Amino acid sequence: MPSALVAELQRICGQDNVFWRPDDLIVFEYDAGFDRQPPSAVVVPATAEEVAGVVRAAKAASVPVVARGAGTGLSGGTVACAGALVVSTNRLDRIIRIDPQARAALVEPGVVNLELSRAARQHRLFFAPDPASQRASSIGGNIGTNAGGPHALRYGSVVNHVLGVEMVLADGTVASFGGRAPELPGYDCVPFIVGSEGTLGIVTKAWVRLLPLPEDVRTFTALFPDIDAGARAATAIIATGIVPAAMEMLDRVTIEAVNAAFDVHLPPEAGSLLLVEVEGLREECEDAADAIGSLCREHGAFDVRMARSQAERDLLWKARKMGYPALARIKPNNYLHDAVVPRSKVPAVLREVNAIAARYGLITANMFHIGDGNLHPILLFDAREEKIERVMEASAEILKVAIDAGGALSGEHGIGLEKNHFMFWVYAPEDLEAMQRGRDAFDPERVMNPGKVFPGGAQCAAIPTERIKRGLAEGMWI
Repeated sequence: MPSALVAELQRICGQDNVFWRPDDLIVFEYDAGFDRQPPSAVVVPATAEEVAGVVRAAKAASVPVVARGAGTGLSGGTVACAGALVVSTNRLDRIIRIDPQARAALVEPGVVNLELSRAARQHRLFFAPDPASQRASSIGGNIGTNAGGPHALRYGSVVNHVLGVEMVLADGTVASFGGRAPELPGYDCVPFIVGSEGTLGIVTKAWVRLLPLPEDVRTFTALFPDIDAGARAATAIIATGIVPAAMEMLDRVTIEAVNAAFDVHLPPEAGSLLLVEVEGLREECEDAADAIGSLCREHGAFDVRMARSQAERDLLWKARKMGYPALARIKPNNYLHDAVVPRSKVPAVLREVNAIAARYGLITANMFHIGDGNLHPILLFDAREEKIERVMEASAEILKVAIDAGGALSGEHGIGLEKNHFMFWVYAPEDLEAMQRGRDAFDPERVMNPGKVFPGGAQCAAIPTERIKRGLAEGMWI
């Protein structure tokens, strides 16, 4: 029998938009990460007013709330701890308005990232943040984790492209922050909301910045015998003052996987591939492309090629952005991190990452944003034969290496459940307390996405992987 809360949710959103039977909840237990926990129910509202009604009903029933977008997150950020109600934003999927003069768009959180750029292209504009999951990930989830993507090197992450948000707070109030015009007076709460991972409220609309399409784009690849040579070339490019639109690196394991999956004919003898894109004025692109090509050759590239058509450019980016699923040809499971390290430390850190994987008998693939040092070491394994505990222990060691190198826990995936207990590796108790006070200003009872971002707490203690990570974080910290 449905509970009183479920009955109220059905009244607010319609019976077909509320799920509460165990079989219906299975697909909402997890995101793209490893943590799993069934929610008490799932509701799919279609308007901000319905979201507000849902949040008020949950508050009256003393049930916490977790906002969920497309479920492509990699940090367990939408896993429902403490018997939470999941509020899916899939039906909030309208591009309400595109304002070409203001170069801005008003969108709902369920709009798919790539669809926004496609719609903006009709006005010779585009939405710059482009996570690898942009074919599926939604704007609301991008805002929640402050998603990046390959072109964050030049354009920044989502926080640089959100002008204002409408958000339902923990008490069901609908509040607005910022707006279509940039640089409004007063306290700017928008950068605090972006990247807050649903712990402050549920975004129901957002004004986002659009940029004019560049006059020219040049995309090329440089092939190196090993990771070190490619990393040195990337550092040299940035040192000259050139900031490409994107600069990505793939290692040999990933090259072999994308060759097999997409038939892109990358030379299998390459130890690393540097994918570089420059865009802007035609003359600017010509000069930058010539300089980058020369620098790559000076640092050991044995082959530098430029895409000769849009079709070739699209194939190269398909190989990069679909490289993650291509790795399933090697092993069916993987554990991926997104630690950030200083660019000059990339070769040394990657050597340590590969050594850790070898010590645990794991295959590792590296496919990452080398331009800004955002690493994505991927540990490949078969969960039917290998224990997840060993994989998680290896992952914790990788995080420790990144932090010891002066890095950060996350560049674009968020903290969620995956890395919350590792936060005290980076922040003092006073820093974490200050962050909690900021959260409490929006949600004093801490009912929005409980158990995420901050270490400690018992809300998610029932999740086995959460207990493992907490033990690793506490046991490895010195």
